[in-house]
Amino acid sequence: MIDWNVFTRARAELGAGFVRILGYFREDGVKSVAAIEAAMRAQNAAGMVIPAHTLKGEARQFGAEPLGALAERIETIARDCVESRDTPEEALADIVALRPLFEKTLTMLERESNPLVERRPAFGRRAI
Repeated sequence: MIDWNVFTRARAELGAGFVRILGYFREDGVKSVAAIEAAMRAQNAAGMVIPAHTLKGEARQFGAEPLGALAERIETIARDCVESRDTPEEALADIVALRPLFEKTLTMLERESNPLVERRPAFGRRAI
């Protein structure tokens, strides 16, 4: 679900700003998911493109590849629908799956970044 190598690299590169950037991902992600859902209800493919693109990039920044791939599929379908002047029904199943995947991903990322969460002992170290 999460590529922990990408997550660890992002955490190291962002340093002290990591928690703040993860907070932005939460805020932007909630808005993006809501915007995509609203655009689907309105049959507005163009309204899906930017929020899906944003979610795709931010998810991949933290190693959330399944979420990034789902957002990319939605973005691609929406762009194709805009070009062909079609409605985005093809994206419905992906959009239904989007919110639960976003919430599960966010829970995992926040749990891993929380300094108060008990970690499993590393190999060779005894649990306290």
